[in-house]
Amino acid sequence: MSVIVGRAGNVGFHCRRGKAYLFSNVVNVTAGPIEERMMLSGLHTVTDIYCVCCGQIVGWKYETAHEQSQKYKEGKFVLERGRIIDGLDSEFYIDTRPSSSDAEEA
Repeated sequence: MSVIVGRAGNVGFHCRRGKAYLFSNVVNVTAGPIEERMMLSGLHTVTDIYCVCCGQIVGWKYETAHEQSQKYKEGKFVLERGRIIDGLDSEFYIDTRPSSSDAEEA
């Protein structure tokens, strides 16, 4: 997996699954369909973002924030730590090991 990011704008960011990072720019991702989503911070128009190498979801992009206090997020990307970082080191990658359902099919 090869998601390249700029500097973290907010390293204290959180999502439902735990820690996350807010970035102004990322590369090597592709966007899914735009949808309205109720987030912890209110209603937002977002699109999920996927790794171009493995196709796994890595986070989302804020298209529109509906609350004035959340407007700073518009156009920014959130990468979920649990989807990009191994717990043993700080290298960014996606865990591509088969899940139990994948192993059953093999």
